[in-house]
Amino acid sequence: MAYYTRVLSKDEEFPTLEELADLLASNHSGFKLSVEEGTEEEWETLLLSSTDEVEVALLERNPVFDGSTGQDEIADFLEDLQDAKPETGAAWLEEFLGDVKTIYAFQHLQGADLEDGGSALHALRSALWERGDAIIQADGEGFTNEEGFHIVWQFSDSVSGPWNMGILQDDVWHHFTMDLGDPDHREAFLAGEVPPDLTATLAGGPRE
Repeated sequence: MAYYTRVLSKDEEFPTLEELADLLASNHSGFKLSVEEGTEEEWETLLLSSTDEVEVALLERNPVFDGSTGQDEIADFLEDLQDAKPETGAAWLEEFLGDVKTIYAFQHLQGADLEDGGSALHALRSALWERGDAIIQADGEGFTNEEGFHIVWQFSDSVSGPWNMGILQDDVWHHFTMDLGDPDHREAFLAGEVPPDLTATLAGGPRE
């Protein structure tokens, strides 16, 4: 089954192929972008590959409007959020998704599992996210807020390890790193609380 990560942006405008190619040329010279669908000016799907033709990812640009593929994706996300926890994160996310204008969907291919390929993909995704008014979604993980911290639980029950998380309380994000496999950490997060043995940082300063 194909694995996707996505950038969901409130911005209708999108970077040109030249902008994205220049990014790769300056930081990841062993990789290139080519148009799979659309034109260089109005690209719809780009192929990220190495200069020796190892395919890393397909990048699809899906505008969100009535009857579009992008609108269908948003509808699917909203359906998946019906019982999502914590409720504050899910509510914030539902509101954000209602304003999304462009979805950048990365289908990870063979080269994404290689260190250099993964770095090139990450750089490309980060460049789209850092344009602003955007969040990130990853299959099997869930969604981030605009600062890049995960805000709803969509992991498998067997997941473990450190992860950057965010809890929304009184319209302020509390950011912290929890152990996904720790049952106490997990219980607190699902309840919309910072685990009591962890220190959180407010979106703007440390939490007392």
